[in-house]
Parts: sequence; structure tokens; C-alpha cells
Amino acid sequence: MRGIGHDDVMTSFKAGSQAATRWWIPGVVQCPDPPGVLNLGPGYLDPRLLPIDLLRDAYSTALAEYGPAALAYGENQGPMPLRAAIAHRIGSADGVPCHAEQIVITAGTSSMLDLLARTAPAGAVVCVEELSYDLGVDIFQARGLRVRRIPMDSHGMDPDALATAIQRADTVAYVYLVPTFHNPTGRVVPADRRLALVEVAQRYGVTVIEDDAYADVCYEPDSVPRSVGGSAGYDGVVRLGSFSKSLAPGLRLGWLVADPATAAGLAGSALFVSGGGVNHLAAMAMAGLLESGRYERHVGRLREGLRERRDALVDTLRAELDFDVPRPAGGFFVWVRPPEGFAEAELVAAADRVAVPVAAGSRFGPTGEPAVRLAFSFHPPDRLADGATRLAAAWRRDG
Repeated sequence: MRGIGHDDVMTSFKAGSQAATRWWIPGVVQCPDPPGVLNLGPGYLDPRLLPIDLLRDAYSTALAEYGPAALAYGENQGPMPLRAAIAHRIGSADGVPCHAEQIVITAGTSSMLDLLARTAPAGAVVCVEELSYDLGVDIFQARGLRVRRIPMDSHGMDPDALATAIQRADTVAYVYLVPTFHNPTGRVVPADRRLALVEVAQRYGVTVIEDDAYADVCYEPDSVPRSVGGSAGYDGVVRLGSFSKSLAPGLRLGWLVADPATAAGLAGSALFVSGGGVNHLAAMAMAGLLESGRYERHVGRLREGLRERRDALVDTLRAELDFDVPRPAGGFFVWVRPPEGFAEAELVAAADRVAVPVAAGSRFGPTGEPAVRLAFSFHPPDRLADGATRLAAAWRRDG
């Protein structure tokens, strides 16, 4: 993945009240871009949105309160204070009871996708959306699972097509969904479609993996229905969440919620038994942020900052192009399908020529027609508006 340029972003960056002493450079962060490149490809958070002072205080508080217990091998399933706080938050959001024994603290969604893939029978099938998170698909395939792409419509995966695919496969291990602020399209799967997909999976005894990494990055009130897991009472559903999109990816911290037996079984794997709960100190710091309400206040500010970034990109593109440019209700991405006559390779090459790289839609699966994914989480609004103007000039037929 490509990252953000040191000179373009970090010159004026302040780490809270103190200037950062080591900046955004190769060997420290994931693949920074050269100066002058305004990359709309990867879904990173703008460094200005990373809450350094908040996390510094959270770690200090955890160490002061728990002392050596914050530095020990943690409980396999994750520290109870954090699991209880997450369970309360999930239950309140869904209106369905959720308990600490259903929670496993993880090192983010990718680590648990890998663990789930390793627990599946060799060569089993994973049913994914026709357009799906490409690196999640890579994880399944790297563990020897076979991926089957299921047709989608404007509401998400087609339940009838899913049923047919399950019937035709020898062994289906999982149905993998990104139903909330879908990556790459940004769509939200409506409540009735969520229930229909759960019914199909339950009918055939197949576990659903709900990748909910973007759930907290919501900009429009009431845009998200009850989670797939909550809709199913976590019967046959494993739901994955992350603090990478809503707090800081460097924490490497997330959560899994399932039925209690499944949660305990996953926490009993060698990954946890050998080293205890993952990222224990970060988990203890996160517990304090949730218990104190500071996380919710931070998320409110983050949503506002990301909403401004989304609007800067979308409004500028809409003003300067005849393309249909959707305004996603959450997540990090805008999915753009150009009018007839544009080739995807042409769009990507033109974007590269003006130093505003974008992600080709075909990277995520068979698009049927040209598409590109644009990430707005990465840069401040003024730079996004500038990037959108450069893209528009590159993409206009009269440009």
C-alpha cells in the first residue's frame, strides 16, 4: 500500500502541544509517498486526526490505575474492563443484549480473519460479495481457502445467489460480508437484506463473518440498521470490529463478538494461550477511554473532521464533472462509476499523470463497468478539493 508524503503533510504537523521528533518517514510508517503526490488510494487516517494527547493520557491512566497488571500477560479473551465496556456499547447500539463473555479482544480485523481462515477445513469455500475488500480475500486465499464471489445488486449480496452457491459447493466455511459502509462501494446493506442473508446462512449451517471495521465512522444519523450479528442474536455470526478506523491503527486493537462458546473457543487457540490477550496495555488504555466517555467524544470530533473531508472531495467533483459521484453516509471511500465511454485503465492512468493516484475498481472484483475508489480520509479538506480539481481536469474529455 502507498502512504502519505512527509513534506506534503508533516511539515506543520504537531503532536499535541509538542512537535513530533520523528516524522512520517520510510522505515517508521507504511510506505510514505514522495512529495507532491496526493494519494486517494489507501484508507488511512489523516495524521492530523490521530489523537496523540488523548492516547498519551489513556496510557498514563491505565498504568497509574492498574500498575504491573497493565504490563503482564493479559487474560486470553482480553481484559474484562474492556470486554464489558464493548459489550455494553454493542448492546446499546443494537438494542440486543451483549455480554462480556461474547467478546474477544483482537489485534484488529485482519488478524482475526487470518485466525478464522486457519480454523476452516483445508480447501473450503468462502462466499464473498462480488466486490469485496481485496486484502481480506487475500487472507482467505493465503490460507488455502477457495473464494466464490456472489452477485450483488444495489442492496448488497443476492440471497438467492448465495443459496445456490452454497448448494453447489462441497464445503462452505464462511460467508464474508462488509455490510456497513462497504469497502469499496461505501454502501449500507438494508435491514431486510441483512436478515435474508442470515436466514440463508443459518439454513445451511454456514457461519457469517461480519466485517464491521467502519461502523464507528458514520456521518449521517440513522443511516445504519442493526448489525448482522445483532439481527441474528449472534447465532452463526462472528462480528469483527476495529479501533484502527476510529482511533489509531498503530494500536493494533479490535474486537470480535460471537456466541459465548465460539468466543471462548477462539480465545483458546495457541495464539492467545501462548502470549495472553493481544496488545494488553493498549487494551487497558482503551478500557479507560470507553469507561470515561472520552472515546465517544473523540469519535464525535473525528466524524465531523471526516465529514468535512468527504464533502470537500464530493462537492468539488460534482461541481466539475458530469460523473455520478455518491455521498457515502460513512466509511472512508467514494465509489465512482464514470459515464459510458471511459475505460478504467484510462481513468487510473490519467489520475497518475496529475499525481493523484486512485484505486482501480477491478482490484476489488469484477465491476462489470469501469469504476474507481477514492479515499477521502487521508488528507485535509483543502488538499482534497485541490486533488478533485486535478482529477476533474484529467478526466474531462475536453481537458
